[in-house]
Amino acid sequence: MSDVLEGWERSTFTAAGLTREVFRRGTGPGIVVVPEVPGITPKVTEFANEVVERGFTVVMPSLVGEPGKEPSNGYALQSMLKVCVSREFTNMAMQRTSPVIGFLRALARNLHLEVGGPGVGAVGMCFSGGFALGMMVDDIMLAPVLSQPSMPFAMGAARGADLNLSPDDALVVAKRATEGCQVLGLRYRDDKLVGTRFDSLRSLLGDAFGSDLPVQLAATDPAEGPAPTSIAAGRRQSEFMASPFSSGYGRVADQHGMASRPVAAQQSRPASTNRGDSLPEG
Repeated sequence: MSDVLEGWERSTFTAAGLTREVFRRGTGPGIVVVPEVPGITPKVTEFANEVVERGFTVVMPSLVGEPGKEPSNGYALQSMLKVCVSREFTNMAMQRTSPVIGFLRALARNLHLEVGGPGVGAVGMCFSGGFALGMMVDDIMLAPVLSQPSMPFAMGAARGADLNLSPDDALVVAKRATEGCQVLGLRYRDDKLVGTRFDSLRSLLGDAFGSDLPVQLAATDPAEGPAPTSIAAGRRQSEFMASPFSSGYGRVADQHGMASRPVAAQQSRPASTNRGDSLPEG
């Protein structure tokens, strides 16, 4: 295991027919951080450490890749291949909840039992961006945050609008929205991977996907070229993730009777993934 995960407690968790490594750190209300492709990279870990510093208990399941490994072309392609062929991920079928969401729901319930309080939060990133929406089926999920929800792959108009939910799960999610559970969506402006899912989310969730949400940012400064497709790898990381903390994650903290601790914004810097020698994360 890479030393970038030093200080994280490592264990395994089994549910829904899956056994995966899980990394945990921190104290306070629970947040499930679901990593992007190619996996728990140093940048994803850096983001998760920021969440810990804000006063939360974070768990990160390793769904693909090698925890702590730096991204590269071959590594990203290898991880994406697993996403494409593994039955736990629904990457092409529509109106179907990915089986891995059953594992994530159980992980969130287990975290909630351990930390207590009224509920937990979750953030998904890119290929896992929509998984937090499926986790909203359980009433302990108080703050689902969807960063660039990209599954199923946005190939064609219908898939680009699909929310990776079965009809039954969509009904439960819509009901929870009417009961007050809000959903935060994040994407880069003109993000092709997201398709028209934000329109679908507005249709399903109504005011729970309200006027101050979603947050959109320009990809990057034109002189710097296109930005990475993941919020965890880009120079706008701290700025982009400020909204989940102040709204979705803040709701978890508020309902635990605590205030999340602020973290000083990072200085802007180039993305760690250089398109000259590696694929972007997500």
